[in-house]
Amino acid sequence: MTAVIETGVEASFAELLAGVLRKGQVPVDSHFFDDLGADSLLMAQFCARVRKRGDLPSVSMKDVYAHPTIRSLAGAVAAAHPPIRRSAQPSSPTPTSAREYVLCGALQASFYLGFSYLGVLAAIAGYQRLVGEAAGVTRVVRLLLFGATGFLVVCAIPIAAKWLLIGRWKPRQIRLWSLEYVRFWIVKTLIRSNPAPYLFIGTPLYGLYLRALGAKVGRGVLILSRRIPVCTDLLSIGAGTVIRREVSFACYRGQAGRIEIGPVTLGPNVYVGEVAVLDISTSMGDGAQLGHTSALHSGQAVPAGERWHGSPAQRTDVNYMRVPPARSSTWRRAVSGTLTLLVILFIYVPLLEGGLDMLSVWVSARVVTGLVIRALAISFVLFFGLVLLGLLAIGIVPRVLSAFIKPDTVYPLYGFRYSVYRIIGGFSRMRFLPLLFGDSSYIVHFLRWLGWRLTPVVQTGSNFGSEVTTTNPFLTSVGTGTMIADGLNVFNDDISSTSFRVSRVAMGPRNFVGNYVNYPAGAKTGDNCLLGTKVMVPIEGKTYQGVGLLGSPPFEIPRSVERDSRFDHLRTGEALRRGLAAKNRFNLGTIGIFLATRWLGVFLMVLIDLAALQSSHAFTGALFAFSAVAAAIYYALVERCFESLGPPPPPICSIYDSRFWWVERVWKLHPINFLHLFDGTPFKSVLWRLIGVRFGKRVFDDGVFISEPTLTVIGDECALNQQTILQCDSQEDGTYKSGPMTIGSGCTIGVGAFVHYGVTMEDGSVLAADSFLMKGETVPRASRWGGNPAREL
Repeated sequence: MTAVIETGVEASFAELLAGVLRKGQVPVDSHFFDDLGADSLLMAQFCARVRKRGDLPSVSMKDVYAHPTIRSLAGAVAAAHPPIRRSAQPSSPTPTSAREYVLCGALQASFYLGFSYLGVLAAIAGYQRLVGEAAGVTRVVRLLLFGATGFLVVCAIPIAAKWLLIGRWKPRQIRLWSLEYVRFWIVKTLIRSNPAPYLFIGTPLYGLYLRALGAKVGRGVLILSRRIPVCTDLLSIGAGTVIRREVSFACYRGQAGRIEIGPVTLGPNVYVGEVAVLDISTSMGDGAQLGHTSALHSGQAVPAGERWHGSPAQRTDVNYMRVPPARSSTWRRAVSGTLTLLVILFIYVPLLEGGLDMLSVWVSARVVTGLVIRALAISFVLFFGLVLLGLLAIGIVPRVLSAFIKPDTVYPLYGFRYSVYRIIGGFSRMRFLPLLFGDSSYIVHFLRWLGWRLTPVVQTGSNFGSEVTTTNPFLTSVGTGTMIADGLNVFNDDISSTSFRVSRVAMGPRNFVGNYVNYPAGAKTGDNCLLGTKVMVPIEGKTYQGVGLLGSPPFEIPRSVERDSRFDHLRTGEALRRGLAAKNRFNLGTIGIFLATRWLGVFLMVLIDLAALQSSHAFTGALFAFSAVAAAIYYALVERCFESLGPPPPPICSIYDSRFWWVERVWKLHPINFLHLFDGTPFKSVLWRLIGVRFGKRVFDDGVFISEPTLTVIGDECALNQQTILQCDSQEDGTYKSGPMTIGSGCTIGVGAFVHYGVTMEDGSVLAADSFLMKGETVPRASRWGGNPAREL
């Protein structure tokens, strides 16, 4: 029996939903997903139609999941919101100039070539002065001194450039592509391309390095994030604070037409969780905590002693600092920092320097023919030798060292066991080998070799994506039948400014884990769960089973819908056997193509570098600089070539459909790691266009990742911030889905934001930092959205 419509809101909602579902009428008490067969894409379209009606309360996807019938939804939103709900409009885009855009690109290219040229001249002069014609033991000692001196000089260059070109950073706005922006870009590029901060992460040396750049860093601060801050004079970190891996605290952000610079202030004993985002003009008081997968939007402040989580963050009672302190003296930190510097200067640098020199000598003694043959030999030995060495080391070294670390035991920082913990974590977070084996059946064998506990396995051919990391693989287990998309980060460690502890993490069976999920020790998820994209996995409260979780903080959603189960018949029996065998053969070919194309890129760089070494000094620096540019162009052309050879991404298909295998092939060949050299320059737009993105004029790209270039449209004068992900597809259980994405002119997408397929952002709209804009959403013109999942702010 159909329930009677009682209110005008119910009637309007029913009419709009019927239009989306293409049904004559919709019962107001029918469940959106279980009874009507809707999915999140259709319900996002329903929400967009509701927002376009000015006489109805606004509806978000979170409202839809919390109230999954017309009647309950109408009652909830009518009581919670006024009929017309408008957000404060974001500030207008700053106009930019085509002339300045061209001039900026010319100056950036000139700086890159000039800096490379001077660097090569300085290296040659230093080598001739310090090493020269020395032989025997004297030569070895002088080579060590040359390497150590060179490293220290390289470390000092960004510091000197920052003080000479900028002085002290102050809160202000910089118009994109202006001369002031060029100075900003030079300093940012030098800081982020310098090896020193990446080698100093997790050690007492990092705080000293940031102080040299102008930051206010207290004693005993521990920073594990590889996201290097730029506007450091505006960064203040109190004593005893912990900043975990991949936290963003750059003290600047891109907005349409400008760079906005502002402070980030952290009091003493603050805890910032894994992959959190601290936007400009944010602060945390003494002893405050911010959970993992959380964000402070601009203007937010966490009072002293309070715990917050979510995106944007809100108050919570969850305690994220879960390891007791240990004794850690100033002397211990000083010894650790000194030993770290000595290891870098007299082990890391000489190994790199001597290894390349020995390789060149060894190949030259065996290959006496032309330059091309020498380049082929050197690149082949270098590339495939490193792949084989890495594959052996990643399985052997952590196994040997794991005996020194016991689970659930508290150890002090900066001792032998802390070094062991960091080495195991470093090997377990290597990127190349998971990329090589990911999205195929072979990733299971690789992860077992690494130490993951995966027995028994139900092989699907897509058990894991190409980005999968953990802190300690020997304490990480995944249940039978679980499938994991790209971006899984298992952090089975708890850490304070003085101590650390590793614990076991076990994912239950028959789970599906979406993109970019951070999975902590003590996670409260059990069997048969769906963990949505960018979800905050809870660590306190009840254990979830048989449901889905979405958002930050998380809330329950259906485990699956009808649209996701249409290909289930291909996942069992003879159909699975045939489909899996065919997928394995295709994926093996993809791995071969990946290795061959990557090696040819290395060959191209080696060939140009060898030519540089045989040229006069006037051309040596230019050729060295050109080798990196040539590699980026080459890898972009490789991806575009295979995009053209394969079919377009299908709107929906099984993972055993050959069209999906072509998508996996293009994923593996994506050149994003070679494009970051061009972040913040006009040349990045050229490369995106080269691989198929319809890219607008004067777009500021500070490090965006675009998964499906041919499905993506970017309007003029947009701002795409660091760690932004534009993903025009998804894989859920055994089903692949894709759809187009349109970002209008003058739009801004904040740091760490994720935009899914089927999305339209109209002109001038803004998506705040760390937001998740769900599939099918439409962001109205000149509106500001944010949150996980995103809604109008």
